Amino acid sequence: MDSSIDATRNFCIIAHVDHGKTTLSDRLLETTGAVTKRDMQDQLLDSMDLERERGITIKCHPVSMMYQAKSGKNYAFNLIDTPGHVDFSYEVSRSLAACEGALLLVDAAQGIEAQTVANAHLAMAQGLDIIPVINKIDLPGADVEAVRKQLEDVLAIPADEAVLASGKSGIGIQDILEAVVHRIRRPRWADYPATRALVFDNIFDTYQGVICYVRVFSGTIKAGDTILMMGQGMTAIVKEVGHFAPKMTAQAALSAGSVGYVVTSMKSVVDVKIGDTITHAAAPATEMLTGYKEVRPMVFSGIYPLDNSDYEKLKTSLAKFQLNDSSLVYQPESSVALGFGFRCGFLGLLHMEIVQERLRREYDLDIISTYPSVVYHVKLSDGRTLKIDNPLHMPDPTHIEQIMEPTIRVTIHTPNECIGDLLALITEKRGICDHTETVDTTRLMLVCTLPLNEILVDFNDRLKSITRGYGSMDYEMSEYVASDLVKMDIMVNSEPVDAFSSIVHRAKAENRGRLLCERLKEILPKQLFKVAIQAAIGGSIIARETIAAMRKDVTAKCYGGDISRKRKLLDKQKEGKKRMKQIGKVSIPQDAFIKILKTSAE
Repeated sequence: MDSSIDATRNFCIIAHVDHGKTTLSDRLLETTGAVTKRDMQDQLLDSMDLERERGITIKCHPVSMMYQAKSGKNYAFNLIDTPGHVDFSYEVSRSLAACEGALLLVDAAQGIEAQTVANAHLAMAQGLDIIPVINKIDLPGADVEAVRKQLEDVLAIPADEAVLASGKSGIGIQDILEAVVHRIRRPRWADYPATRALVFDNIFDTYQGVICYVRVFSGTIKAGDTILMMGQGMTAIVKEVGHFAPKMTAQAALSAGSVGYVVTSMKSVVDVKIGDTITHAAAPATEMLTGYKEVRPMVFSGIYPLDNSDYEKLKTSLAKFQLNDSSLVYQPESSVALGFGFRCGFLGLLHMEIVQERLRREYDLDIISTYPSVVYHVKLSDGRTLKIDNPLHMPDPTHIEQIMEPTIRVTIHTPNECIGDLLALITEKRGICDHTETVDTTRLMLVCTLPLNEILVDFNDRLKSITRGYGSMDYEMSEYVASDLVKMDIMVNSEPVDAFSSIVHRAKAENRGRLLCERLKEILPKQLFKVAIQAAIGGSIIARETIAAMRKDVTAKCYGGDISRKRKLLDKQKEGKKRMKQIGKVSIPQDAFIKILKTSAE
């Protein structure tokens, strides 16, 4: 392999979801001969069943290729296939930090979408060389000229720089490879005096321990070296190094400019933070590489086993899962209604969905999740500020001075004719439209500020239905804003049910309370006495439904005779119901929780 640093090119592919990144990666691997025809399959770099089924990339996948340019010179290419979804934008930003260039993929039929813009800005902020690629040019609905114009108007990228291609049919693949050679610079920062490598991902192997995916910027790393994690201050011994071809292939050393893996002696992924810098323990670097950033969960939800006897199995499954996905955080919690479970933090809604689906499939678990919530900052009257991610931990309202909720800055791309319905949706979700921009003659870009709590459940689905699938959104965290939020409890027979507690805006509390009470009335079994289902904020009831008593016909044994006999029996039953109501307890069956928690997320 020609390991000369001048003949190395590190690049990634960035795009909106479903614009053809993984298909293009397949063609590049095929054209460069990195994969033989026999081993070739669609979505080769997507190793997870979920990735293949949904057609999305969840983890970034590095691969090394050799390419002989038209000039006859051999080049070593290191490609990182990145996710396109907004929940995994941290994964994208780390991949960009490990590269010098990026192929910016735009669907010729769909045009520039929200995450195309977000990912392009991320790449520009990192100072990467960007090669625009207009993909799927062989589609009947492709409009290449419109996309060229969008590149200039929206991203200020010259239209004549765009490479026309089709990942499906292999058009323009050679042009892309030549563009990588000529338009992406050689690896940067290679002349730094000490060894530095960026950890852009890691996995856990039962037999080998923690395996770090690294981009070496300067120096070399080989088996037997003692390395230092600069962010964590941890040291480890290197057992093996190698590159991805596309499977892990061991080699003697990783030199400056190369992308590969490092097998360490560490036994826990928690010890290796993604974005950290690896250096030699004997002669450490003084400056860390940029890109080390603590990843913070945005959305929280309780995960409970359907069968309480599966608690230990869920506990070990989450521990194993975290070994391969360090962005998941969890801690034990218990609920009177649901038993023992865990409070889990996720990067976003898709991340939450993926984690839950993988727990069900890969670990064979039957789980139920509570209504998702976000982290609120609660300012108390004594001057303290609490961070609350669970409604159950909300302090007494008399001690609260102010509740602040996280907001997000959302960029929405939409067809012109949908603007009215979309603005109505944003207003309904307590959002403010900051400004609009025209993308082209048929599409607009809206920039809005919305509370994170409001987009948790159905915002994206409703956006897609309003825009008939043509709308797309991207968001980034904004600041915390004071808001009129309250804790709403659901009480069954005057007993609060902790699993149904939620933090809602006061203006929306009544509607949500009514909805939950109506659903519970349909789902809960009848008792021998009347049962009141109430939604309450503090001491005031805002919604109520009543489940009628199950009526036993106590007069069935009376055949004719005096009416007073029947009345006596009915009065006796009335007294019994009254006494039962005072001492009676309503036990809510497990399937009622499942039905409510499933439907409240719709």
